[in-house]
Amino acid sequence: MANDPRYEGKPLLRLLELYVLKAIGELSRESEDALKAMGPKLQAIYGGDGQWDDAIAQAMHMPDTMPEAIRDMWARNLKIARDNNVTLTPQQFAEMFVDNNFAA
Repeated sequence: MANDPRYEGKPLLRLLELYVLKAIGELSRESEDALKAMGPKLQAIYGGDGQWDDAIAQAMHMPDTMPEAIRDMWARNLKIARDNNVTLTPQQFAEMFVDNNFAA
């Protein structure tokens, strides 16, 4: 995924998707561990409390209620997908959410 053209020149894009995945409870343990290790570096760049997700929230000026809002939207989108017999993966949702809410 690191070589995906989607992320070229957009260092925050993947981190935002991972933030969304964490909010909906779909972040892999492997990704969580790697991101925790990045926390201090991200804090140095973006601020926050030393947690990687707080640094991203600070960088994007997100309200404290953002994870809850993301979970609500995930639930609504899952229902719409089910009603239309479509599969919505967590990654698809994360990309859609980021593209719709944090477009450059």
